[in-house]
Amino acid sequence: MTRPRAAIVVTGSELVRGERSDLNGPFYAREALALGLQPARLIIVGDDAMELEDALREGMGADVCLVSGGLGPTHDDRTVELVARVAGRPLVVDEALEERIEHVSRTVAERLGRPYADFAAGVRKQATIPEGALVIGLAGTAPGLVVDTGSCVTVVLPGPPGELQRLWPGAVASAPLQRVLSSTERPGRRVLRFYGTSESAVARALAEAGGDGGGVEATICARDFEIHVDLIVEPGAETRADVLADAIAAPIASYLFARDERTVEEIVLERCRARGLTLAVAESCTGGLVAARLTSVPGSSDVFRGGIVAYGDDVKARQLGVAEDVLRACGAVSAEVAAAMAHGARERLHADLAVAVTGIAGPGGGSDEKPVGLVHFHAAGPGGDEALRFELPGDRAWIRARSAVAALHLVRRLLERG
Repeated sequence: MTRPRAAIVVTGSELVRGERSDLNGPFYAREALALGLQPARLIIVGDDAMELEDALREGMGADVCLVSGGLGPTHDDRTVELVARVAGRPLVVDEALEERIEHVSRTVAERLGRPYADFAAGVRKQATIPEGALVIGLAGTAPGLVVDTGSCVTVVLPGPPGELQRLWPGAVASAPLQRVLSSTERPGRRVLRFYGTSESAVARALAEAGGDGGGVEATICARDFEIHVDLIVEPGAETRADVLADAIAAPIASYLFARDERTVEEIVLERCRARGLTLAVAESCTGGLVAARLTSVPGSSDVFRGGIVAYGDDVKARQLGVAEDVLRACGAVSAEVAAAMAHGARERLHADLAVAVTGIAGPGGGSDEKPVGLVHFHAAGPGGDEALRFELPGDRAWIRARSAVAALHLVRRLLERG
């Protein structure tokens, strides 16, 4: 079937200068696809008026145009006026909207001890919108808008990702976007997530399974040091998708860890919770990244006891009980010290399981015997231990991030073992 096309326009000079990564474009694309739209293009553009107008003109040639950024009160926040120009709509002051923004601004002015006059011009600017635009809510003082030209439904939301995502449901529920969505069906989806195998091995498994087609579109993506396979399924192709997913997984089943979008930290916490186990971490080179991933999951406190970042050898000895003769004989980056850190974390933090990481993240500190990128991992639990040694190429940030993922997958494997 032919799906309505969605174009995405993300604005912000800080994005095109590389000062900040775009999170809104990928969010919009995922949401558009899930709603049955066909993401056609993603345009990232700066705040220059001519560049932004060109991008909006291109984007508003689609059935749906999803826009983020440029809704603030300052002179370089031009998105609304340029959307109006491309749509051929005059700008008008929405008095009800102005009252709402004024109320927020007066509260801010009072809290900051500044006169409201400092905010008045910005309030009027943000309340000036394309004639006929639908206001779907406020994020601070920035309004979310839906502009329907008949040929294109344009959704305009603020740039901060949290604000955009909060207003997004209102855009989806709006009558103009619902009209477009009524002409399409939401596709199904199958997800396979692998760890420890290569992207080429997964691609080979897909090819040997018959490849996509027949109402199933397959994409393979290396993401977060894992390999993710997404199967987008047209109505009526569900059986073909299930057969294809099973055929892809069969030759590399030992690397398959999920058939859904749960992160490894979510899986680890769920499996611990199901077995009534608690978890702790001991980290050196990762500096708390493993604990950060675990505590990013809401409700993790019923499983996760805590962590010890033992960067110095004296901290490893004092806080985790690593024997000083082991540190002297083997060095801080060794299988022996990783094991001692894990068992020390279990004991000191009164946890059922613990995982430890110690390594050389670089750029200095390596040697011929222990090069930069050498990392030792150890997971210990009531059912036994699992150890792992990696030599990881890459820069410091890459080594640390990949080590955090590896530590979580080591715990997952220990839990799978029983």
